[in-house]
Amino acid sequence: MISAKVELDAQGTWLGFKRLLPLSMFVIAFGIAFGLAAAQTGLSKTEAMLMSALVFAGASQFAALELWQLEIPLLAIMITTFAINARHLLMGASLYPWLKEVPAAKRYGILTVISDANWAIAAQEYQRGERNLGVLFGGGLALWLTWVTGTWMGLVLTQGIPDPEALGLDMVLGCFLLTMALGGSKNLRNLVIWSVAGATSILALYWLPPNSHVVAGALAGGLVGAYWLEEKDDS
Repeated sequence: MISAKVELDAQGTWLGFKRLLPLSMFVIAFGIAFGLAAAQTGLSKTEAMLMSALVFAGASQFAALELWQLEIPLLAIMITTFAINARHLLMGASLYPWLKEVPAAKRYGILTVISDANWAIAAQEYQRGERNLGVLFGGGLALWLTWVTGTWMGLVLTQGIPDPEALGLDMVLGCFLLTMALGGSKNLRNLVIWSVAGATSILALYWLPPNSHVVAGALAGGLVGAYWLEEKDDS
């Protein structure tokens, strides 16, 4: 039965949690990679756990590690995070018809755990007539919990390892980012986006101030993706 009124209750949240939990198990692996990379960068366990718990944005957190140093470039980190997560503006706009009737405090509380996976499923369910926000909120809680758990596991795994580089753990961050680049759709659009981002980063590495290559690459790739919209298959 289709509910005409927008709701958020414990039963719907639990159903959303259970629905996303199997997919969330894969998030643990990426959380472990982040925990390992954070420890190598020099973050304390508290700092890494707080970042995962409060930020909850894997790609942005990995990018922030690239910029992490004794004097943290806050502006560069803020710009990089915004560029990488700009897609959330579109995700939030697509959910507006569903969320507009919800009180502001509850609305933004739900959006704190929004990610690609639970947004995609929730958007599909809304088109089918679902009005219980539990599929969005519960699914987000499942993803958030496994991400934080994975981060903790990655931090624990670094204990007792005197020389992480001897085990190749210094390559965790690079391998993760390479997996992100190669794991997406194989089409001309993505090839151009990654090529522009990579070429811009390399040029910025030599011609711009230190650490600005991450920001430059993210902005360049993001602009190409924004202007070259992905075609939808209407068939």
